[in-house]
Amino acid sequence: MPMNKVVHAAQRAAFSAAIDVTINAVRGKGTEKLSENAVKLVNLAEPLLKDRYPASAFDAARKFVSDPNGKWMQYAYRAINEIDPHVLKMNALNLVYEGMFSGYNYVCELRKKYDCNMPWILLFDPTSACNLHCKGCWAAEYGNRLNLTYEELDKLVTEGEELGIHWYMCTGGEPMCRKNDLLKLAAKHQSSVFHLFTNGTLIDDAFCEEVKKVGNMAFFLSVEGLDDATDSRRGEGVFQRVMNAMDIMKKHGLLFGTSICYTSANYKAVTSDEFMDMLISHGVRFNWYFHYMPIGDGANVDLMLNPEQREYMIQRVREIRGFTGGKQIFCIDFQNDGEYIDGCIAGGRQYAHINPNGDVEPCVFIHYSGANIHDKSLLECLQQPLFKEYHKGQPFNGNHLRPCPMLENPQILGDMVRRSGAHSTDMQQPESPEDVFRRCRPYATSWMPTADRLWAEKHPGYVDPENPESANSCASCASCAACSAHQE
Repeated sequence: MPMNKVVHAAQRAAFSAAIDVTINAVRGKGTEKLSENAVKLVNLAEPLLKDRYPASAFDAARKFVSDPNGKWMQYAYRAINEIDPHVLKMNALNLVYEGMFSGYNYVCELRKKYDCNMPWILLFDPTSACNLHCKGCWAAEYGNRLNLTYEELDKLVTEGEELGIHWYMCTGGEPMCRKNDLLKLAAKHQSSVFHLFTNGTLIDDAFCEEVKKVGNMAFFLSVEGLDDATDSRRGEGVFQRVMNAMDIMKKHGLLFGTSICYTSANYKAVTSDEFMDMLISHGVRFNWYFHYMPIGDGANVDLMLNPEQREYMIQRVREIRGFTGGKQIFCIDFQNDGEYIDGCIAGGRQYAHINPNGDVEPCVFIHYSGANIHDKSLLECLQQPLFKEYHKGQPFNGNHLRPCPMLENPQILGDMVRRSGAHSTDMQQPESPEDVFRRCRPYATSWMPTADRLWAEKHPGYVDPENPESANSCASCASCAACSAHQE
């Protein structure tokens, strides 16, 4: 059973009060006040997480927040003064306390109980509809054919909260096509957060006022670079509409960042000082970077980065978010930050994806499934054979710069799909894992030497205990028997 309800209510109330005190004490009072109150929050969190982290971790956290002149304390101070207090509180309370502390502790219990992956984040697509027709996006061709009803969304979140899941990300399609239902969902489920990946073009003042009322929402706006780069893919004038949306959200004190797909064509533009400064000026707090994935029949493999370009991304993102220097904007590069999360987080290990047809997929980029929320409970879907294969196989490579079972270890995806009996859920047309393998294998082979060199520089003599011969595995070899079998 989850934590006793009385204990949970008392802890939530304590965190809620601490957040209120911090916001009220810090706004307009200077970073010294922020440091003082941040130490109190670390002290409050320590008893809840003492079984998960050593005392030294909390000592390090206290030391980090004790420097009022530090880059990230200045970043936090600016956010506290610029973000609406209710929005800031609800996201902090639900994401940090419910999601990372209370909920995650229960998620860990369930992993042991059911001997399977159990996520603490769920992505779901409320609709396949979109108001734009971006190049390379299946939504432009598929249109408004699939929708999860409000009742289905409510059931999904209700079941998720019972499993300790309190962080929900809405993708699509364009989730803002269902903005009224999502506002209703957020209003009902006030112990969770709802973060929308959006093109931003449907955001207006009236919507922002409603978001401030519910509080527990945030946004990731899609951009490809500056005006020409965005408009060339998304349509004439879209870049300016996105900038206008950012300005409206900044005026209302909403919490938002960007979702950036980087490619061989834009990787330097979307990490440039000019681009960072522009985003910060419009109120952006964080950048989520996603490596271009060659998904679907129309995938353009020329947009995949070569080894030199990917190495540049690794170094540049870490430079931007460094403790000193860089920029006051938090960046995550999911493909290249596997080192900090022990490789692939999909298949329910940390997150899972539900498409607008109700198929529960291991990843937003991997379109195979053996379970649907229309037929099974969320828990049963998380126990499907494909997710069990993920559970057995993760991490898929001892070098966490090669984390993905599709992009860097493409033979593994096919093996898991075949063993589990999962089927293709691609929205345009079914795609065999053999097709995915042929598309990704050249990339995996070319990236391997650079990835291994970079990994060895930081982990000399490292041997993956789960796979001591990983350096000679199929993902690293262009001519082994397994690869030859896949080519037949």
